[in-house]
Amino acid sequence: MLESTNRYATASREYMGRAWQYLAEEDLSQASEKGWGAAAEMVKAIAEERGWQHNSHRLLYRIIENLVSETGDEELSDLFKIASDLHINFYENWHPPESVRRSVQRVQTLLDKLEPMLEAA
Repeated sequence: MLESTNRYATASREYMGRAWQYLAEEDLSQASEKGWGAAAEMVKAIAEERGWQHNSHRLLYRIIENLVSETGDEELSDLFKIASDLHINFYENWHPPESVRRSVQRVQTLLDKLEPMLEAA
């Protein structure tokens, strides 16, 4: 694994841990942003390992669609959209606690699907 890939993957895991902590503290805005960050960083880790550009939101969506094509797992796209919605919630803070909790859980599902792809690259 490339050093840069490892940095992104490590950041993803750290953000996910913080998302759970912020949820426990009922800081929904920060839980939302850390959930998004965890998803984005893991996508960047995969992209980095494969030599794909990943320096914009648009490219992150393209990477997810590439992974959907590669794996046939369309849920990746849906889960990433949930993560992106958390990013919006960081600014708007309109989601109730149970919605943020479910979304963070779905981001965990996304990470569980993406992380093994690092080893397969």
